[in-house]
This record gives sequence, structure tokens and C-alpha cells, in this order.
Amino acid sequence: MKDYYQILGISKDASSEEIKKAFHKLAHKHHPHKGGDEKKFKEINEAYQILGNPEKRTQYDRFGRVFEGPGIGGSGAGGFGAGAGFDFGFDFNSLNIEDIFEDLFDLRKKGQRKNINQGKDIGVEMEIDLKDTLENFKKTIILAKKKVCSRCQGSGGEPGTKTKECFSCRGTGEIQQIKKIFLGTITQYVICPECKGEGKIPEKPCNVCQAEGRIDEKETIEVSIPAGVDFDQTLKIPGKGDAGRKGAKSGNLYLKIFVRPHPLFKRKGDNLYLSLPISFSQAVLGKEVEVPILDGKNIFLRIPAGTESGKIFRISKKGIPHFSGFGRGNLYVELVIKTPKKLTRKQKELLKELDKEEL
Repeated sequence: MKDYYQILGISKDASSEEIKKAFHKLAHKHHPHKGGDEKKFKEINEAYQILGNPEKRTQYDRFGRVFEGPGIGGSGAGGFGAGAGFDFGFDFNSLNIEDIFEDLFDLRKKGQRKNINQGKDIGVEMEIDLKDTLENFKKTIILAKKKVCSRCQGSGGEPGTKTKECFSCRGTGEIQQIKKIFLGTITQYVICPECKGEGKIPEKPCNVCQAEGRIDEKETIEVSIPAGVDFDQTLKIPGKGDAGRKGAKSGNLYLKIFVRPHPLFKRKGDNLYLSLPISFSQAVLGKEVEVPILDGKNIFLRIPAGTESGKIFRISKKGIPHFSGFGRGNLYVELVIKTPKKLTRKQKELLKELDKEEL
């Protein structure tokens, strides 16, 4: 029996949030699109489907398994012992009455089905420096994805071969299924597993892709990162996900941006914040000091005499460009009077003289 807690690396008293975090961390690590183990990924997903559902988790904790079909769970061989429970195999909370009656009376129209041949979306994470957000730039990434088969050009058949009507669905792309549910039986149309809803198949399947019209390959692509992109922001690159099956529409690429922390600047929205240490004498007497700017072109700031520690100055349009492409944030400079930990003999003597003047 599988230990779902061990698979996710959590304790049996883990909270729902801890389960979710563990799942996302492991799924990210073992995702097939990132070179992970597909079998391990499916196992992680299976564990989350059980532990992430409060009812299924309770059932798993009590009986060591989840009863997916109609039946009785409890102590004893088929008995009604303490803790017996019922599970009819579907979620009543997500039950769609309209769908049930459409199926019961065979009202669902043919052709109203999701295109399963469409390529899947791909998600990728990218780390950039804070300075990179100042202007548009391009970056090259390598994706493990499904690409259009170069031999059949996505048709799924050997070059020059013809297509024929699917023998399973007789060209409709759908087959009829009858299922038993708690209300009786339903008749529904499902996508034909032989032709994947197309209604036709090649007389001679492609030797390379085996009629899929696509193959697993690595692709090097160049993506454009706009100025002003923020931490945890997701960019959509249309059509750069998995290629669709047999010429169907490709999925999209979703690029999640993570901005590395900067040693000097902190970002809040499109504004930057900087703590600038100054000496006691600079604060008292006033002085022009050099202020670092993110783009490397430092500027000078005039400190008025008698400036107190914590005073904040705004430098306009020295922050991050707005993601919309219009305008730019500001730079806020907080002055912090630094206290020296070590003094020379002369400095000590001068401070003693100032102390006599009660300064």
C-alpha cells in the first residue's frame, strides 16, 4: 500500500496549506517538462488528489485506502462495524444536474466537445536581476516539448498516404457510451479513442511519430521580457507550448518571473527605496553626496544643514519603468546617520571638544 504522506514528505498531522506547499514543490521538481521523472510526477499527483481532498483524506486515514466505487467501508468482512462509511464514487458538490439530464435524455449535441488534440500549455520559471527590469531584453531558453513531426509535417501519416474513415466511430469522431449512475442509466457521447475525435485516420501511420503528428524534442526559443516586469509576474507567449496533435492548435508558454534581491535597492511597485548612510558632520553641516542609481549612472544629492536621520528625499523618475510602457517610478533615498565603532585619537579629541560645546 502506498504511503501518500511519505510520497509528499509530510507528517500525518500536516495542515491543508502544508500539503499544498509540499505538492507544488515536488511537482515543480519532478515535472516532465523540466526533465523530471514522469512516473514520480504521477505518483505525487495521485498523493495530492487524496490528501488534498478532506473527505478522501479522512477515508484514507481511517481505512488505508479510498473506496472509489459503490460499496461499504468498515470493520469486518462487508459488515456494518464501527466507523463504516459509504462512497458512491463521485463528488455530489460538483454534480451538474443539467449535464445529468442532458445525458439521461441524450440531449447533448454531437460536436460539442473539448478539443483534446490541442497542445498543452507549458510553464517555465525564470530568474532575472533587478537591473534587467529597466529595459526590454531578450533571453534564450531551452524547452523540452512536443514539436511538429518533421517527417509528416503534423499530418500523422506517411508522406503521400491517404486518410480513411475511422472504423470505430464511422467518421463522426464520437462513440456512444451507456453508464449506470444512482438515478439509472445515462447515454453520452465521448471522443473516439481511435481517431481522437477527427473521424479519420491515415492509411499508413507516420513511422516517426506513430500517427501523432508530433514528437518529443528540445527547442531553443528566444523570449522577449518587457521593461517593468515584476516579481512573481507571469508572461504569456502564445503558441509556444506543446504542438497540437495532427495539426491542432499549439498550447501557450507561461513564463513566471522571479527577480533576484538587490543588495542596495528594494522595490515596491515601480518605486525604488535606498538607505544611504551619511556621517554626523555631513548631516549637521550639510553637504553634496553621491547617490547610486540602479542603472549605474550615479547622481549627486544636496543635503541641507541640520538634516536628521531618517529624512527621505524623492528623486523623480529614477525607479522602475511602468509595465504599460508609459512613465517611470521614483527613487526614495532615506538618510541614515552612521555611528562609527572605532575612532582615531584625533577624532576622539575633536569629539571631546564638541562635547564641551554641548554639541
